[in-house]
This record gives sequence, structure tokens and C-alpha cells, in this order.
Amino acid sequence: MSEPSDIGRLGELIGEKLLASAEFRGEATVVVALDALHEVMEICRDKLGFAMLLDMASIDHFGGDPRFEMVYELSTVDASRNLRVKAMVAEDAEVPTCSDLWPGAEWHEREVFDMMGIRFKGHPDLRRILMWEGYPFHPLRKDFPLAGRPSEVSGVAFTEVAPLEGGPFVTTAGAPNRVLGEPRARPVQ
Repeated sequence: MSEPSDIGRLGELIGEKLLASAEFRGEATVVVALDALHEVMEICRDKLGFAMLLDMASIDHFGGDPRFEMVYELSTVDASRNLRVKAMVAEDAEVPTCSDLWPGAEWHEREVFDMMGIRFKGHPDLRRILMWEGYPFHPLRKDFPLAGRPSEVSGVAFTEVAPLEGGPFVTTAGAPNRVLGEPRARPVQ
């Protein structure tokens, strides 16, 4: 839960940099200007008591402008209050790092960089974390083909049928509904 006073207090502290806010089912969300993101995150940590960065994610609004959105989930230590902070990011823009505020943000930012191609200004070690160095694509972008892309690196990546396809832990595509697509719905062989 979050208190409506969190949004009000944040609005008092940052003024016009708070672009939008919403409260829905006890969850508070604020949208801030990208150039104010680091300052807002510092205020959330130091003045509002959101000492923990729980998660960080990115959204690709392919075809929209700006294309990307960063989403941060903050919480107090006792988990009595939560706050979601969002900022819109243009395709060529850099997001200020939050790793100086929350050291755990380093890995989250590396994952966002690796999967979406969003760069973080001031990050101490911005390099790939899931894909190999030199991989030229960002697999979670909506313009990345579902079948993947051919790789020049033999033995590291493949473009054939995935070895788990049809296996006991893989859902069935094209099932009439989600329940029948689950692996446990298949007859035991």
C-alpha cells in the first residue's frame, strides 16, 4: 500500500517535474520527466523513506514516441508503502543510473541495456549480462523477430528448433485455451 500523501509530498518537492500520478487499488504510480529521474529517486529514498528498489523494468512502445518507458518499483523497509516511478525514454536518450543510490540497480540496468538497448548514463560497468559480448541485437525489443536472427557464432547460438520444444515443461502453442495449453493437460506417454 502507499499513502496518497506520498504522491502529494513528492509533488510538493519536485513541482512540475511530476508529470502525472495515479492511485489504483492501493498502488501509487508517478510519471516523472526523464531529466529529473535521478533527483526524484534520491528524494524518494532520502525524504520519503523508500529505502528499497525492488525491481526495474522497461517497456517497448514500438511505433510510439517516445519509444521506451522505464518503470521502478520502490518500497519502504517494512513494506508498508510502495511507489511505482515511471519515466518515458526516447530511443536515442540515456537514462541516469540509479546504481549510486541502490547498488542492486547495477544488474537491473545491465539487463535492460542487454535486452532493450537502453543506455544508462553514469553506470559503472554497462555491458551485457545475458547475451554474449558482441551480440548486435536486443531480443526484448518488439521489432526483434520471434524466430530469432541468424548467428555467426557457431556452438553458442542456434536458429534451429529449440531443444525443449514439445518437452514436458513447455506450453502448447495453438491450444484452444490456456488450460489445455499447459504441459500437465497433455496425456502421459
